[in-house]
Amino acid sequence: MEKLDFKKFVRGWVLPLAAEVVALLLIFNFVINITYVPTGSMIPTIEEHSVLLSMRVYDTDHLERGNIYSFQSDELEKTLIKRLVGLPGETVRIEESGDVYINDVLLAEPYVVNQEVGYTGTFTVPEGCYFFLGDNRSGSSDARVWENPYIPGDDVMSRAVFTLFPLGDFGILK
Repeated sequence: MEKLDFKKFVRGWVLPLAAEVVALLLIFNFVINITYVPTGSMIPTIEEHSVLLSMRVYDTDHLERGNIYSFQSDELEKTLIKRLVGLPGETVRIEESGDVYINDVLLAEPYVVNQEVGYTGTFTVPEGCYFFLGDNRSGSSDARVWENPYIPGDDVMSRAVFTLFPLGDFGILK
């Protein structure tokens, strides 16, 4: 029986495994994020208790309306996930019908369900900030009801791109 060569074992198994672990840690800290969605505020796009794969955001100057982002809410002291509706400098108007207007132009929102009828409000998004709403309008605590409805760009963490769980929803988010 051959004697175990410790140096060969370390070079052949331990070092490559350690390198893979370090690479995965770097990727999960700086490139991707796993996001848990505890509520139904994004139904039907994202079901309650979903697990998402998100891409870290480093340049908030290129956030796009209609994408779904996770961000830190200092007011609520937790991470939230909502759809970006209002960009810096825009005026967001929500009509009694539930329709949303951006600078007086109706925003097409085919993803919205349970549109909250009767709520009205006008919001002018400050420079460097964003305005987020949930897709399930009657079941979402979002910018319409927050004390400070504007999320600074520095608090935006990642863009949700893929549903990992539940397996029935496995796939790219739209």
